[in-house]
Amino acid sequence: MGLERIAAILQGVHSNFDTDTFKHLIEAIANIANTNPKGELQASHNVIADHLRAMSFLIADGVLPSNEGRGYVLRRIMRRAMRHAYLLGVKEPMMYKLLPTLQKEMGEAYPELYRFEKLITETIKAEETRFGRTLDKGMRLLDEETAHLNKGDTLNGETAFKLYDTYGFPLDLTQDALKNKGIEVDVNGFDAAMAKQKEEARKNWAGSGDAGTEKIWFEVKENIGGTEFLGYTTTKSDGIIKTLVQDNKIVDSVKNGEFYLVANQTPFYGECGGQVGDVGVISGKGFKAEVYDTKRKLDTVFVHCCRMVEGEVKVEDFANFEVNVENRKRICANHSVTHLAHKALRTILGDHVMQKGSMVAADRMRFDISHPKQISAEELKQAEDMVNEAIRKNYTVNTVLMNQDEAVKTGAMALFGEKYGEEVRVVTMEKDGEVYSRELCGGTHVCSTGEIGYFNIIGESAVSAGVRRIECVTGKGAEEYVDDVECKLHSACNILKTNVNDLEARINNLLAERKKMEAEIFNLKKSLAGGGASKNTEAEVVNGVKFIGKVIPDVHPKELKAFIDEMSQNIGSGVMVLATDKDGKASIVVGVTKDLVGKYSAVDLVRIASRAVGGQGGGGRPDMAQAGGPNADKLEYAFEEVKKAM
Repeated sequence: MGLERIAAILQGVHSNFDTDTFKHLIEAIANIANTNPKGELQASHNVIADHLRAMSFLIADGVLPSNEGRGYVLRRIMRRAMRHAYLLGVKEPMMYKLLPTLQKEMGEAYPELYRFEKLITETIKAEETRFGRTLDKGMRLLDEETAHLNKGDTLNGETAFKLYDTYGFPLDLTQDALKNKGIEVDVNGFDAAMAKQKEEARKNWAGSGDAGTEKIWFEVKENIGGTEFLGYTTTKSDGIIKTLVQDNKIVDSVKNGEFYLVANQTPFYGECGGQVGDVGVISGKGFKAEVYDTKRKLDTVFVHCCRMVEGEVKVEDFANFEVNVENRKRICANHSVTHLAHKALRTILGDHVMQKGSMVAADRMRFDISHPKQISAEELKQAEDMVNEAIRKNYTVNTVLMNQDEAVKTGAMALFGEKYGEEVRVVTMEKDGEVYSRELCGGTHVCSTGEIGYFNIIGESAVSAGVRRIECVTGKGAEEYVDDVECKLHSACNILKTNVNDLEARINNLLAERKKMEAEIFNLKKSLAGGGASKNTEAEVVNGVKFIGKVIPDVHPKELKAFIDEMSQNIGSGVMVLATDKDGKASIVVGVTKDLVGKYSAVDLVRIASRAVGGQGGGGRPDMAQAGGPNADKLEYAFEEVKKAM
């Protein structure tokens, strides 16, 4: 006979839950829920009281809710109690409020309830908040799926698996919820659905090209069930190391070199949605490791890419996880600014603009959008000004979890092609009722836009047809960019022997001087080509027609056409073949004066010249055509071939 049963007998009551151990706790539950503890929902009161005691003791003993091992047992206990709180009509977190009553009843015998009061309270409240957001939707789905079922019927395994996969309902929670209705659950069907999902995931991963190096993460996920991400609310946490991988093998310990580390929970953000992974330090008793990157595998496995600094790390070691806060802040600023930039560009360029991708790092950010043409400098400046205005307004950045359909109804933008679960994170930037931006996003963000500091667009380019890329910097990165530009500006002033105020005028004067000199050089080249001499200079007669064939060094192929125009005026009537040698390759232009186009075609003649220098084809008009070839050393031979053709 157990101690509680003995206490019930000594106190003259019929149930353990009527003893002084539970009596006051159940009364506190009834007061919060405004229910009758002896009515139809008596069992729910009892479950909450019993489970609250269990979860409080477990947390005080160092067990935290997770997806595997002792942590998973705790999570199942907590979620079962939460379901019964839901049955009492309580929609907000309530169990954490019961701790003072439990302390009063059992704190003297178990002082850890006082010592770890903050940890117990915050852990229970956080888990209640997390699960409460999905419990309501899950219970509604369960009610819908079982509305047509009667006592003795069976719920199909696929539905039970959907509850588990989408809402985090353990199978036993679904079974418990249906027990009072006399409805069974198809456990074999549940297992089959689970196996099918794993097999499909393996096939999809095998087709991704990473199968050879990534198969190991399937085994890791099966063993530990994934990692709980804590990084939305903290950059420091404790955790238990569950898996170590080195040289593509799961190992029990690591002493040196690079390796991968997976824990039950982490504040490190794993690379996803364009945002790079966090960096920082993981340390424990006797070891310290540098985290140089964090990846997310199979959605829920957070892989810390580490270098051993000192000591030896082992599986099941307790560790401290600390994200590099300054690096995270810069990443958050760059991620939040993608939302501001998206809104600004849609406002300036039009509603056709949609985000097509992004890369959010600590030192830079790039942002791809759908837009059919180059974005002008004026439009970029407008977008930059609009974003900086939003930064100065210091909009509050709020994050809310909600159903995807509900999120879209609120006006939240979803990115085309992005995969979302039924529950999504909605990031809203607003102030005094004014909503600047609202998007679905799983990344980390600043608390208010003022934290971004300053925004600067440093580049715009084409990625592919209809997609433009904008490169930006924010905060410290923007300061560094401006400092670099100023340094180059002052350097240019020193070189040109002027000051910043006169720099533009100085450059314009230099450009004007250069243009004048280029014109003079061009005229000199024309003279060298024979255009400035007498009408008969260097012309020979071929079949009664004047012919000039000449190689002009150090000219651009485009200039040959201008030389032909000038030469045709001086020659009066005739055929002209001009060529230049550029790195051993020949460029040829053939001109035929208007009076001879009926007799000779410039296109036909240039093709003959092109074949002579190893080229093919050529094209243009009957009076002027161009071609080329790889053998500039055969240009004189090309001239002879043209003369033969004439």
